Amino acid sequence: QVQLVESGGGLVQPGGSLRLSCAASGSTFSTAIMGWYRQAPGKQRELVASITRGLGTNYADSVKGRFTISRDNAKDTVTVYLQMNSLKPDDTAVYYCNTFPSRDRFWGQGTQVTVSS
Repeated sequence: QVQLVESGGGLVQPGGSLRLSCAASGSTFSTAIMGWYRQAPGKQRELVASITRGLGTNYADSVKGRFTISRDNAKDTVTVYLQMNSLKPDDTAVYYCNTFPSRDRFWGQGTQVTVSS
């Protein structure tokens, strides 16, 4: 069964850190480029970071130097992480993982990240 489950969100003060995890079950993901996306209230969903099977990474300008994406490839499950440091209120959003390019059938529930004092 193909599914993606995000976790690790929460409430954090500005300047704080969080580590998000995404468990992607199914052989589909072992060779796929994986991405973290986010959607803030009233805004379109945007790609935050992506990582290839060979561990090449790309980041949105707004998170470069603060966020780090990584992945752990197991046989039938890929775990994708997003380490978020120096968080800002503008980082508040629901965070999702998906392939890159994204596929509608892979969107999960996401995990809420709220940065506020």
